[in-house]
Amino acid sequence: MEQRIAQFFERYIDELYFPDMNITDIVEILIITFLVYQIMIWIKNTKAWMLLKGIVILGIFILLAAIFRMQTILWLVRNSVTVMATAAVVIFQPELRRALEKLGERRFISSVVPFDTGKERIRFSDATIGEITKAVFGMSRTKTGALIVVEQAIRLTEYESTGIKMDCIVSSQVLMNIFEHNTPLHDGAVIVRGDRIVSATCYLPLSDNMGLSKELGTRHRAAVGMSEVSDAMVIVVSEETGIVSVAQGGRLVRELSAQQLVERLCSIQDKKPETAGIFERWKGRRVHEKKSDK
Repeated sequence: MEQRIAQFFERYIDELYFPDMNITDIVEILIITFLVYQIMIWIKNTKAWMLLKGIVILGIFILLAAIFRMQTILWLVRNSVTVMATAAVVIFQPELRRALEKLGERRFISSVVPFDTGKERIRFSDATIGEITKAVFGMSRTKTGALIVVEQAIRLTEYESTGIKMDCIVSSQVLMNIFEHNTPLHDGAVIVRGDRIVSATCYLPLSDNMGLSKELGTRHRAAVGMSEVSDAMVIVVSEETGIVSVAQGGRLVRELSAQQLVERLCSIQDKKPETAGIFERWKGRRVHEKKSDK
């Protein structure tokens, strides 16, 4: 066994050579290193991570087969490379699609080529942030289940078409009325585009992530599923506990406070956050409403 390993390294390692390198080669190596690192980070944050580990294990077995000259296994590998490549494209299709969508996002392109640098780009207004926050925590207090999708760069037209089309300014009263129990629009998700509600009762794709807690229901699994196939931020209010959660990039963050929700909405607003001011205005509005109720 030791002799075969030694022969393998003598055959392949000894033939390696190190060519003369210049500055261009070093720059190329740095660029490739950066790209590989970014790809690995992207893969780690997707469902492809477990599949990648399986491919690495398979590669180790193939390496062992080459060392010990297992000709049958090597013949099978050589004749199945094309099939394996096609299978990899099919298996990683959702992740590859998400990567291409991310590449085409305007925010990525504008970071490389700064178009419209003199304009202030705001996806939605501070008033919309305040209204969403007010509605979410109003429903949290009454334990009213809700699912709000805040659209970003990727248009959610295909999911918008599964619901009932709407066209109205985002307001806390409208959102709370939509998700009120036993109303025609309460079942499903609301899609918010900019400062407007564009659709209600929308069906969202369910996540098949086995790492999610079994305590989470269909509403939370739909939120995570939507965040896996798009760049949208999905806000969830639990009907059982009233806990507010946010799904983004395939990850679910639970038990958010009002200020934390405002911060997350500001982070996707394409504007320098003014979290404290917005939160204080929302908090002051609550105090004013309590006084008027009395």
